[in-house]
Amino acid sequence: MKVHKKIYTLLLLGFLGLAGRAQAQQQQQQEGERYQDYFQVKAIPDTTKIRIGEPIKIDITAKVMLYALKGANIKVAFPNLPDSLNHIEIVDRGKLDTIGSNEQQRLFRATMTVTSFDSGRWEMPPMKFEVYSMTDGSYDSVFTEPFFIDVNTVAVDTTQAFKPIKDVRRAPINIFDYWPWLLAVFLIVSLTVIYFAYWHKRRPKAPPAPPKPSKTPFEAALAELQRIGREKPWNTDVKAYYTDLTDVLRQYFEQQFKIPALEQTSAELLQNIKPVTILNQQRDKLQRILTVADLAKFAKMQPTPEEHEACLREAIDIVEWTRASVTAAESKEESNNATT
Repeated sequence: MKVHKKIYTLLLLGFLGLAGRAQAQQQQQQEGERYQDYFQVKAIPDTTKIRIGEPIKIDITAKVMLYALKGANIKVAFPNLPDSLNHIEIVDRGKLDTIGSNEQQRLFRATMTVTSFDSGRWEMPPMKFEVYSMTDGSYDSVFTEPFFIDVNTVAVDTTQAFKPIKDVRRAPINIFDYWPWLLAVFLIVSLTVIYFAYWHKRRPKAPPAPPKPSKTPFEAALAELQRIGREKPWNTDVKAYYTDLTDVLRQYFEQQFKIPALEQTSAELLQNIKPVTILNQQRDKLQRILTVADLAKFAKMQPTPEEHEACLREAIDIVEWTRASVTAAESKEESNNATT
């Protein structure tokens, strides 16, 4: 009886051990399947059959389920592929985006473009993804499924004979192909015509040169003195007579000898003619004329008729005395004009 009890006990313990081991294996298998659901990667081409040089778009996705990794800071590293692998050329790696991510999952996606210039059947190898846990530093790797790409050549009809290479043909000239250049030329010509027709005419012209006096200062002064002698204005207005007489002499000195005589008093004028030798030689006559004129204009003195005529004669003598200087200046100006 005791032997049977021991056998039953051993059998019960063995059964319990086998059941626990099977349950542990089942739990481990379920955990493995759940882990595979935590991190899923795919590489799906839009086609697997192309002609040489045609592009293939490969949609690469990596999905991390966050509900099972609460509190974990996850980082996903996409495959680092060379530019060429196994007769396949990578044309564009695409941009990574996270459209579709939410609180439950994080979705990474990129579209890669590849092609091939060798005919045949080529395998796109598995792509390695790595997921890092920034919380505890652990990481794991997951690979995509490989797939094959069939690259075909362009079909050639060998039953047809080869044809010679044709000569280069020039396209016919179409004037509308050059309309930007024609428009530019038209605008330039139009603006040039408008400028010369409108703005150029409205441009302010240079002021005309002052007309050359018909008489020299010497001739003008002598003519004015002769006019005064004919009219004898002292018979009607003594003050006006002496004003005209001294103004003729002052204007003559200013035009011929560049002395600002019209702006100077009698004393200043007598002082400023000293450097001009030919005028200084007639200083006494000029002083008598200016003295009598100032007394008649400002002191209301009434000179005698003889004094009126004497002042006029002395004024004519002063102008006549400078004839030699005027003739020499005119000769010098004519010689300068002739040399230029």
